[in-house]
Amino acid sequence: MNLKGIHHTAIICSNYEKSKHFYTEILGLTILKETYRAERNSYKLDLAINQQYCIELFSFPNPPKRVSRPEACGLRHLAFKVDNIHSSIEALNSKGISTEPIRIDEITGKSFTFFSDPDNLPLELYQT
Repeated sequence: MNLKGIHHTAIICSNYEKSKHFYTEILGLTILKETYRAERNSYKLDLAINQQYCIELFSFPNPPKRVSRPEACGLRHLAFKVDNIHSSIEALNSKGISTEPIRIDEITGKSFTFFSDPDNLPLELYQT
């Protein structure tokens, strides 16, 4: 097997319009394609960063809650690369999104912080 990279991350949300607004209007991801699947009563929203496909946002009727805190076994968080963590934090805060205090990665010396999406999915900003 020769893996070539990560193709996408799939996220199931509880409120499609709220999550669509968050990922597109607040985080600035671009909509590549929006599909309504009538047989599932479900939306699938394909999102990109810099024209690179990266997230599938799904809605399903009554999805079960997922434990994210305290940290549970499984996928931990989704991290986004940023050039300037301070301006990125200011942009989020100006839109009503709170962030944790900046931390320093003890291995790389890089700055990072966490915030949450509308379903409390932990998201990270990592300064590259």
